[in-house]
Amino acid sequence: MEHKSPVYSVRAVPIEKIKPNTYNPNAVAPPEMQLLYDSIRADGYTMPIVCYHNQDEDCYIIVDGFHRYRVMLEHRDIYEREQGLLPVSVIDKPLDQRMASTIRHNRARGSHNVDLMSNIVKELHELGRSDDWISKHLGMDRDEILRLKQITGLAALFKDIGFGKAWRPVDEDEEGEEVDGQ
Repeated sequence: MEHKSPVYSVRAVPIEKIKPNTYNPNAVAPPEMQLLYDSIRADGYTMPIVCYHNQDEDCYIIVDGFHRYRVMLEHRDIYEREQGLLPVSVIDKPLDQRMASTIRHNRARGSHNVDLMSNIVKELHELGRSDDWISKHLGMDRDEILRLKQITGLAALFKDIGFGKAWRPVDEDEEGEEVDGQ
């Protein structure tokens, strides 16, 4: 079967049918949002929003392009010029793959909010994804995954981690005893 990239089938979708996802860790500062608005005002939408089409609810859930979506929501001139339609390319993937796609798109462009990235790692872990899967699909090394897991503070994220025996608890009877002249 021949692969056809989603960008070759861009749809004009009413903004009212588009919803943000609940997991995007990307944040854009006000000066960059202004720049994005200026860019869309000057050049139009040059890149489609990437969405998953939820057929049951007949809505499009954003995978990538939340801030381009926000520009239309927040700027009447853009909404009117575009007649309330956003260019959308659709990917048909399960939630874990969409989360990974969001992160790949974002990481290729900029930075992330650490707390929100921690929540992504937590959610992927709860969906049964291993550290190796997260590393491969989100482009993170194991140390970064570990740090993000530590931020969430959830012991469940460490249940499969083996711990060394570098120390052992002191028995109450041993407390106060001198060890070899110390």
